[in-house]
Amino acid sequence: IESDVPGRMAELGLGYDDLAAANPALVYVSISAFGQDGPKAQYAESDLIVSAAGGPVSITGDVDREPIRMTVLQAYLHAAGDAAGAALVAHHERRRSGLGQHVDVSAQQAVTQAMYSFSLAAAIGDEDLVRVTGGAAFGPIKLPFVWEAKDGYVNITFYFGAIGPFSRRLMEWMHEEGFCDDATLDKDWIGYAALLMSGEEPLDEYQRVLDAIADFARTKTKAELLAAALERRLLIGPITTIEELSASEQFASRDFWREHDDPKTGNVVRYPGPFAKLGETPLQYRHAAPAIGQHNDDALTRAQPSGTVADGSAAAAPALQGLKVLDLMWVIAGPAATRVLADYGATVVRVESTTALDLARGLQPFDGGEPGPENSGMFGNMNAGKLGLTLDLTTEQGREVVKDLVRWADVVTESFSLKAMQGWGLDYESLKAINPEIIMLSSNLFGQTGPLSMFAGFGTMGAAIAGFNGIVGWPDRAPAMAGAYTDCVAPRFTVAALLAAVDHRDRTGQGQYIDFSQAESSMHFLTPALLDYSVNGHVQRGEGNKDRDMAPHGVYPASGEQRWVAIAVGTDEHWHALCEEMGLPELASDDRYATAAARLLAREELDAIVGAWTADYEMNAVETALQAHGVPAHAVQNSSELVVDPQLTHRGHFIELEHPIHGTTTVEGSHFRLSRTPARIDRAAPTFGRDNYEVLSDILGYDADRIAELAAAAVLE
Repeated sequence: IESDVPGRMAELGLGYDDLAAANPALVYVSISAFGQDGPKAQYAESDLIVSAAGGPVSITGDVDREPIRMTVLQAYLHAAGDAAGAALVAHHERRRSGLGQHVDVSAQQAVTQAMYSFSLAAAIGDEDLVRVTGGAAFGPIKLPFVWEAKDGYVNITFYFGAIGPFSRRLMEWMHEEGFCDDATLDKDWIGYAALLMSGEEPLDEYQRVLDAIADFARTKTKAELLAAALERRLLIGPITTIEELSASEQFASRDFWREHDDPKTGNVVRYPGPFAKLGETPLQYRHAAPAIGQHNDDALTRAQPSGTVADGSAAAAPALQGLKVLDLMWVIAGPAATRVLADYGATVVRVESTTALDLARGLQPFDGGEPGPENSGMFGNMNAGKLGLTLDLTTEQGREVVKDLVRWADVVTESFSLKAMQGWGLDYESLKAINPEIIMLSSNLFGQTGPLSMFAGFGTMGAAIAGFNGIVGWPDRAPAMAGAYTDCVAPRFTVAALLAAVDHRDRTGQGQYIDFSQAESSMHFLTPALLDYSVNGHVQRGEGNKDRDMAPHGVYPASGEQRWVAIAVGTDEHWHALCEEMGLPELASDDRYATAAARLLAREELDAIVGAWTADYEMNAVETALQAHGVPAHAVQNSSELVVDPQLTHRGHFIELEHPIHGTTTVEGSHFRLSRTPARIDRAAPTFGRDNYEVLSDILGYDADRIAELAAAAVLE
């Protein structure tokens, strides 16, 4: 695994070709900002630059200020998460062929996952996602997610359609306490979005309802709101600070934290622990991060050539061909993981309902900008390459079909409640009785045990309670929201956990149960902040685009409306080149800005100078000019820019597929490349019932009469 500038390892004689010549079984992973090749492969970069180039910066922050990144650096964590899964995909293939390959991971492509599929908007005919303070916007409807409580802030997901019953229950509580009148209580919260879009419900009336919720929330503490969310099944989660996160009863009850002695100070340091609970092969943390050179002698003594011998049978079959997955996940976090498995050749059968719709089918962006359950670009992106089976799991006949699929499958993934799975007889012990080698992964926000195990919610609440909201925004304002961020992070850990379990099963014949908490896995992306608190007692919060080491460092206005360019000056050479390009060479020799420490003290003054210069130029022109001098810079890209970005085009990031309703549609490609067995994405996500016959006949061997009986009984919906 290496993360140097593309080409540097080859210059040292340590590139993939060099090392594979010595060990053909080698899996060689390269992590870089933009990938190993392409017009931007040699770009000067940083966390901010990659996040601007990949899109998340464009949709984050307050609308009346510049877009922002998270205070805790994220871009290379996304890339590292993809790299872990990619390495295991290549390793799985090596067990068949005996050959390794080069894994090429692009951080720019990795961070597009935090666009929630809005990277596709321009390609499928919808509008760019607009940055909204503390929330999101769908046409004229503004959806606030950040609300002030008596002692801080909370996330309240107040929306309609499939979420309408949750909104109704919130209104009932407000009605009990005098914050909601009868007319408001009795609004059609399921069809409310359509009423707003048609104008039948005026937007000022919607704003009145939002004001009532705001007044109500300010009368409650975060703890009171969380307790009510659990008792009343509401979509409310406290926006947790790093300090509160460290003291959480939920994570303590699951023995999440791990403690190690710091080899430098001798102090005990607490780290995030297992990102998943594997029943038969639990994750072990053997020691703390090493001091420099701590294990030199031991490593050199133990190093031995690989025992794997290539047999030359490097067939071009997909890396995960033969892996069979029954997918009972929904929305983003689960389907995004099984989408990776499908990309690399696994057969993934996705079960869903036409009556209890997957929420993703109702979320933007939409093909042609038109809402509809067959039009969601998000659903299409999360489920491309999968087979779709519509099934009514509330019927005994439907559950028998699922049990037959369990007999066929290697892996079952699900995100229902434990109570629901047990009630249906589809819990792990029941499935293990059917298929003793089955691997089952159950995913929810907080895991299968603990005081929050029954918490009903989505990634927006996961991000709030897991600490992400508290590190996004400005010191003088409320948190600026991180979206459903755990939905973007958790899939990387899901892929790694599943493929590790598959490897163990292939070697031992032993299946296992995986209790997967989206929050626990995602919190590894907050490790620097958690350690800063554990070691130093410092609570990190939103700092806009401020950086501890770099100045100027920020997102600056360019010519045009809501056009921005990110610039990160990390060295004296960057500073001198920037001054030259701005036509202000005298600043480079000014003692007030001569050192990094001096520039940090003058950051606000320097931001004003840089912003005044960039405002006169088109954002891509600033990017090109500064990159020509080796200064990290990039235009802040939304979907309209991403779909024409030459680097993403070179990497084949956007893929056009045939679609039975729309003619064609577009999905994102894999975020990483495998040199011998690349991803194959050639089938759009399933429309309702598209693959019913193929799954029931070709996979399960049902005859025509049995399939007809299921259809007549409405089991196939």
